[in-house]
Amino acid sequence: MESWRRNPLVFAAIALPPAFWLVLFFLVPLGIVWLYSFGENIDLVTIETTWTLENYRRAGEPEIFTLFVRSLWLAGVATLVCLVVGFPIALVITTSSPKWKSWLLLLIILPFWTNLLIRTYALLNILGSRGRINEALGWLWEMGDGFLTIIGLGQLNLLGERFTPLTLLGNNFGVIFGLVYVALPFTVLPLYAALERMDRSYIEASLDLGAGQLRTFFSVIIPLASSGIVSAIIITFIPTLGSFLTPDLLGRGQVDMIANVIERQFKSANDWPFGAALSFILLYATFFALAARSLLAGRRGREDAEAF
Repeated sequence: MESWRRNPLVFAAIALPPAFWLVLFFLVPLGIVWLYSFGENIDLVTIETTWTLENYRRAGEPEIFTLFVRSLWLAGVATLVCLVVGFPIALVITTSSPKWKSWLLLLIILPFWTNLLIRTYALLNILGSRGRINEALGWLWEMGDGFLTIIGLGQLNLLGERFTPLTLLGNNFGVIFGLVYVALPFTVLPLYAALERMDRSYIEASLDLGAGQLRTFFSVIIPLASSGIVSAIIITFIPTLGSFLTPDLLGRGQVDMIANVIERQFKSANDWPFGAALSFILLYATFFALAARSLLAGRRGREDAEAF
């Protein structure tokens, strides 16, 4: 690529509009919210920046700290499930024929074509007490009860009087299920990119030297795809940690995450400074994760260079 020093005006003309947009609509609003996090409410509509740390201190209170821990746990479990489910999917896509690979990638990207709110309401229809899962389980229950009656065991009432719908909403399961459903494509795509770049001669050499498929998977494929795994974890964990809509709808007010508390500070509680402080604590955690990723990548690059 040609150096910008040879044609500075051309590069300036290309770079200035997006830079202006980034500063005006991202950095400036972010700076305003950052100032709010050190402020106090003077009245219902006035916030004065007093450079107090009280809002950050309140984030360490037991109730808020518990919400942070719960958010980290829910996001961590959802990320782990996405990784366990997404890695085989990415591996299948990578090893598919070019014809099927395009269609499989389309299926992974297809959820992005539908609004998140609509997809979440669809989950309500699936997971509700009268949803599709409970309907299917109820039908299987009736079929099993009919089968026991046919073979003469119905009078023993082995299955109970009637089917009791499972409670899949308003608990951790419903929230994690929704987070996995939303975040799974973000896990599959970086894993696929890493596996697609992988040199398959290593896999062939491992199998030729007598290693089984399971050992090849853990000793060859996973190490070669480690960069994609780390990227997938970060790309999945960060959005799930700050998720608001999924726990709000699927948690039914019983399972809150920290983003739900932030939303209430800005809307119902009218405590913008405290909400801004909580928002920036999440932002600091995001920066920390990205910095750790960069450090690990740099260390890995230096180790690879030293190895050669």
